[in-house]
Amino acid sequence: MRRAINNLKPSGIAEKELLRHEAERPQMHSESWRVLRIQSEVVDGFEALRELGPAVSVFGSARTPQTHALYKTAQETGRLLSAHGFAVVTGGGPGIMEAANRGAYKAGSPSVGLNIELPFEQHPNPYQDISLENRYFFVRKLNFVKFSFAFVYFPGGFGTFDEFFEVVTLVQTGKIEHFPLILVGRHFWQPLLDWMRQHMLGGNYISDADPDLVRIVDSPAEVLALVKHAAKAQGLKPRNLRQAVAVAKAKAQSESQAKARLGKP
Repeated sequence: MRRAINNLKPSGIAEKELLRHEAERPQMHSESWRVLRIQSEVVDGFEALRELGPAVSVFGSARTPQTHALYKTAQETGRLLSAHGFAVVTGGGPGIMEAANRGAYKAGSPSVGLNIELPFEQHPNPYQDISLENRYFFVRKLNFVKFSFAFVYFPGGFGTFDEFFEVVTLVQTGKIEHFPLILVGRHFWQPLLDWMRQHMLGGNYISDADPDLVRIVDSPAEVLALVKHAAKAQGLKPRNLRQAVAVAKAKAQSESQAKARLGKP
């Protein structure tokens, strides 16, 4: 069955094929196998990350160059979080994602990349203790939310805003706990918060308390302070750092070997 799932060959990336218009869909048996492949991808993520411990997801632009001040800020943020016992989870690509992974890598706690199959921009960065490959955005998003207790957002484009508004909606509607949503870079995020208050709150589209679901900061130290406060409030304790990395690497290696035996690429 695993081989049949892997033999699905969509034209373009897998998610685009899945979301094709009904009139253009392939034969139904291919769609059924695709559902099993999605299930397989969900299981792979759950198995690889279940021993991760307290983790923080970091989002931001894939286009931020290494010379940019925000790259340095994200790198230091990743380092501080990792050094204090929190795994760092990113989208696994370049830019801000690379910076956060780079800071976390070898700093004490697992550095995780949830890579996605895209026709542009995305390629895995080399600073990952655990590297997962996702074909589907919704599976990737599920792993971000399931395994993180705090979310940090650096300036970015549509993808960053998509991740932000999805998580803030989950918090607002009570689908997940009131985890901290931390926006880094007041110059970038404050106009958005002002717009939300003026137009969304002013138009009665959101509640009075909704804009207060997020916090804006400017430094890695402020991020760490908010994360530590949230961990304490939720009764989360950072794991034994080196042991956590060793367990995570062993788990990822075991999963990789199992996939190889089953013929999964």
